[in-house]
Amino acid sequence: MRRPTLEAVAARAGVSRATASRVVNGQATVAPHIRDAVLRAIDELGYVPNSAARSLVTQRTDSIALVVSEPPTRVFSEDPLFSTVIRSASVELEAVNKQVVLMLASSPMSHARVERYIAGGHVDGVMLISMHGADPLPSALSRLRVPVVSYGRPAVPVDIPYVDNDNVGGAELAVRHLVSTGRRRIATIAGPQDMIGGQDRLTGYRTVLRDSDRRSIVAVGDFTRESGAVAMRQLLGDDPSLDAVFVANDLMAVGALQSLRLAGRRVPDDVAVVGFDDIEAAKYTEPPLTTIRHPVVEQATAMVRLLLGLFEGGPADPVILPTELVIRDSA
Repeated sequence: MRRPTLEAVAARAGVSRATASRVVNGQATVAPHIRDAVLRAIDELGYVPNSAARSLVTQRTDSIALVVSEPPTRVFSEDPLFSTVIRSASVELEAVNKQVVLMLASSPMSHARVERYIAGGHVDGVMLISMHGADPLPSALSRLRVPVVSYGRPAVPVDIPYVDNDNVGGAELAVRHLVSTGRRRIATIAGPQDMIGGQDRLTGYRTVLRDSDRRSIVAVGDFTRESGAVAMRQLLGDDPSLDAVFVANDLMAVGALQSLRLAGRRVPDDVAVVGFDDIEAAKYTEPPLTTIRHPVVEQATAMVRLLLGLFEGGPADPVILPTELVIRDSA
């Protein structure tokens, strides 16, 4: 059985081929009753547009690259935030008939591959996730003049719109909570300092300690569980009398709880712990983790909508979403 053609759709609807083509390609210059007739004909005939031909007309691929600058193990097995962001962005894009092209860029070779692919015109836009300070992609993509948005403020000065959460304010919420419960020696396990999230959460921590006349006690991790465990051991060695720790993400907090337990420190009796992210596992740690919740799904959705708006000449203003303190048993 032959595949229905656009000519057959036009004949069934009683319109010209050019008019049928405008309806198929989503152009707004068609009267509503004519559009309805063409759509009925498409449904009755089971017509499926030829994507290659359609791209020649619209100059669009209907594909969006989702570029994550992290290794596969981190994206697919270690950090649940990535799966949430990827799933949420994909659902939002599929709702408007856009195809998601997932690309990992954690090495110079993969960066070059991503840049070549995007320069080749295979996608209409790009969403960047987990950018690090030395990452060359934001600057390279901005030169290609393809619409780009970032999940999180880029760590390098580049003219790319972004969606982020209030990292500084969230860290301040966490540390103010620890201060309000009477904790005096409040340490932090900061995130990587080549990422804005790591920098901003450390800034929030230091701001509250300065305002409450407490000194900073800092170790740095890389947002992984193991780095949190190592950093907590370091903090206990440097200052055995610390009585609280703000951890810049929940995965590191899970590692910190493990180190505290092995060191014989009770949580929260001896050391209170507050994380950041409110991943699902935060409810099930021992004890359940007090943390800062930021709206991951809403942030991913806002990123997609910002990108789609750029296609239509919309604003490129950054979007900053609020955070909130979730109190459980660890602090």
